[in-house]
Amino acid sequence: MTGEFTALPDIEPARLEIIKTQSPRPPPPASNLVFGHTFTDHMLTVPWSARTGWDTPKILPYGPLSLPPSSSILHYAQTVFEGMKAYRDENGKVTLFRPDMNMKRMNTSAQRVALPTFNGDALLYLIKELIRLDKHWIPQQTGYSLYVRPTMIATEAAIGIHPPADALLFVICSPVGPYYPRGFQPVGLYGTTEYVRAAPGGTGAYKLGANYAPGVVAQKMAAKLGYEQNLWLYGPEHNLTEVGTMNLFVVFKTDDGSLELVTPPLDGMILPGVTRDSVLALAKDHASGKYKISGLGDKLVVSERPVTMKEVKDASQSGSLVELFGTGTAAVISPVNRIGYLGEDVNIPTGPDGMGPVSKPIWQELVGRQMGTIPSDWSVLVTE
Repeated sequence: MTGEFTALPDIEPARLEIIKTQSPRPPPPASNLVFGHTFTDHMLTVPWSARTGWDTPKILPYGPLSLPPSSSILHYAQTVFEGMKAYRDENGKVTLFRPDMNMKRMNTSAQRVALPTFNGDALLYLIKELIRLDKHWIPQQTGYSLYVRPTMIATEAAIGIHPPADALLFVICSPVGPYYPRGFQPVGLYGTTEYVRAAPGGTGAYKLGANYAPGVVAQKMAAKLGYEQNLWLYGPEHNLTEVGTMNLFVVFKTDDGSLELVTPPLDGMILPGVTRDSVLALAKDHASGKYKISGLGDKLVVSERPVTMKEVKDASQSGSLVELFGTGTAAVISPVNRIGYLGEDVNIPTGPDGMGPVSKPIWQELVGRQMGTIPSDWSVLVTE
């Protein structure tokens, strides 16, 4: 021993081993797909140990994981995950949408729960290899894609709260259809005052498995009351934070006739969504004149600031509320037509096709970039 510090090995794409399935399955008809229920023939696994670092990456047939019942993940929910999509255009070219942001966020989330970090470029290389192998699972129909789910779990076989000595990073893929197969359908939200999603200093800004299970009860309550989703509120003034598992945007009409696009700031409680960032970037470029979005009005102001239910309710009553929508990887943009709040409905305007004057052109621009019909450096090539 020389006494010098030696860094543990990071993920090494050159060590990748590929074991193809001996029983390939035909992809099901696109019309039969249910979001998150169908998975491709292969998956990626990369084990990690505190003693040896990241081990050999393997692409192998999709199948069960083997875990001892004492694994940390089963007791303390030490897990992080991401959601991203691969798209195939009419010429067969496959791309990912802003995957670097998913890699960065996954590392940030891993740090928060004492899981190992990794070289994002290296993992992205391996994910591309997995997608290339199973690219025929991406349906050809417009609006379909391949949902990619990178996940990391603590696998140390020991009971006790501490940084895990063993972990597993794996990636699975699922072909999915359009979130709204019959056109946009605005949803009703229940303003949840009985529960909170996150609090300052907590874990709301990280994509942890532990953040999602507690939301199921709130979602069930909303459904029982006749609403499709819940709206997370926080604090005595009932600040709007997120819509279910999506980020949130509100559009107000100002006194001078401008439209103000508002989203809550990243204050430690809000998840830094990739779609959220994309909507903000497009809107800011449009407002500054750097890049004009077809169909979007010129008088646009973009704000990251707190917004309360009182402000939304007052705007609804005065006619200055223009629209409200959620954003996320699955739906891209999800319009809202009402909020159940303290025993009454706050009505939200929607357009004839379900969308509003800000969300629709931004949605069209985003989808165009995702599908490759609008050239963009956000679209990362997987295979021609």
